Amino acid sequence: MQTSRPYDICKVCTFGFRIIDSQLTKVRDLILGQLNIRNLVLDAKQDRAVFSYLRQQSCSGKMLRPGLLLLSYQATLDKSSKRSVSLKKDAVLSKAIRIAAVVEVIHYATLLHDDVIDGGQKRRGLPTANKLWGNEYAVLLGDFLLSRAFKMCASFEPKIVEVISALTAKICEGELKQVWKRNQRRSLDEAEYLELIAEKTSVFFSDCCFLGGLLNEANKQQLEALSHYGRDFGTAYQINDDLLDIFGSEKMTGKTLGNDIQKNNQTLPFIHLLSKVDEQERNALNRQLSEGSFDKDVLADLMVSYGSLEYAQNRVGELISVAISALRPLEESKAKDVLITTANSLVSNSD
Repeated sequence: MQTSRPYDICKVCTFGFRIIDSQLTKVRDLILGQLNIRNLVLDAKQDRAVFSYLRQQSCSGKMLRPGLLLLSYQATLDKSSKRSVSLKKDAVLSKAIRIAAVVEVIHYATLLHDDVIDGGQKRRGLPTANKLWGNEYAVLLGDFLLSRAFKMCASFEPKIVEVISALTAKICEGELKQVWKRNQRRSLDEAEYLELIAEKTSVFFSDCCFLGGLLNEANKQQLEALSHYGRDFGTAYQINDDLLDIFGSEKMTGKTLGNDIQKNNQTLPFIHLLSKVDEQERNALNRQLSEGSFDKDVLADLMVSYGSLEYAQNRVGELISVAISALRPLEESKAKDVLITTANSLVSNSD
């Protein structure tokens, strides 16, 4: 049986998010407003170049995290309450849109930092900031975006700020742990890998879903449902992203691939591969990973031969099933349907 290639969720998000398209347009407009920089480097030409670059990048992303937040907000609206048609509801939706913009700005800031750490040369179909202007400028540009995100948080109530600040701290902790473990030059097991991606990706998805429900004052059961959905979907998404690093194409993903291999980052298919080969092959694989000397196509063939691609894809499917099951406490709605469809896109076999 031929193993299917990892599915690129980018194609599905554009379609599935149509029910919140007008809201995502407002999110993009808010982000662009925050990126309208002046006198950033005391050079008008450079300022225009940076703004143009950030504008292109911010408008070309999948908007997955803002989308999950807004869908979670829609999925927890109390349809029996007059509040759902009140002016208060409009005010809460406006706040949801602002928070969605904040999480996307934070996400983009982390991508700028990731590209410096990984030496990425391409992001969303464009040269990375570090390729264009160097690592120092790219790091500071990421810091600048984080400062804008937290400036936007100033108008939010403490419970919202607490979630966003804790989320940002957790992402940084996850990145620090990954770099530290990578430098230890030792093999990870699956549990350690899952712990790392929980802090880097899963928590982001989980908290976006949680924030959407929190804005609606959803009950504890609903908030837990959204958090668990986001956590398991986020874990599945990261495993799929790791597979794309080996089996995807730069044309499809719009970013530099093979960085995990080059930077000695151990991902689930590689961890599984190490568990299936003999000691001599294992030592050779670890040495090549440490040196960043892998041929990506050879590694992909090994992962197919030893069932590592299939194993990782099966784990994605299991996590998606658990994520969707977590949504049972939510009432049936179009927003809930889109949350389910978005998660299912990771296990679709069609293009």
